[in-house]
Amino acid sequence: MRKYLYAAAAGTALLACSAVTASAGIACVTVVCWHTTDRYEYPPEARVVVHEDSWKPEPSAKITFREHTGRGYWREDKWVTW
Repeated sequence: MRKYLYAAAAGTALLACSAVTASAGIACVTVVCWHTTDRYEYPPEARVVVHEDSWKPEPSAKITFREHTGRGYWREDKWVTW
């Protein structure tokens, strides 16, 4: 019985640690935002602001979501990679 309790405790601890290290977020440049799966150090000239994944814009904000994969950021209508 102890083996099962230890296994359950270890599984719970592993799951808790993986939840803490999740790095999803919402990145924005002015009114254009996209979902991220990694936290990057964006170049200062990109002016990217990263919010927590649970962030919600104000109802009056006119935010546009544009999704894109890979490392980069939106500059006007173009995806800039680095």
